[in-house]
Amino acid sequence: VQFVESGGGLVQPGGSLRLSCAASGIVFSGNTMGWYRQAPGKQRELVAKITSGGSSTNYADSVKGRFTISRDNAKNTVYLQMNSLKPEDTAVYSCNAVRGDLAVFGSWGQGTQVTVSS
Repeated sequence: VQFVESGGGLVQPGGSLRLSCAASGIVFSGNTMGWYRQAPGKQRELVAKITSGGSSTNYADSVKGRFTISRDNAKNTVYLQMNSLKPEDTAVYSCNAVRGDLAVFGSWGQGTQVTVSS
């Protein structure tokens, strides 16, 4: 199992970023996928998830209306479009398969750092 996240960076408040996560070693099209984030000193939290076929999505209240999760099963890739970014969105973002709100796999990618600061 391998997850490779990319697309993070430093952005000003109100800016946008698009994250990508390429998965391998799993039956990608058969799994609900999610984006998690972990800020310094805080627990990892699920911010968005999308069902296997992409027909249903769910978001944490803190990102609802600003973030959009999508997937391309042909590319084994899940995306997170982040708009209207806030300093409190600063965290390392990672992806994993999801069951309920729990990550399916114990192995994580390196994540991608998102820093929102002026």
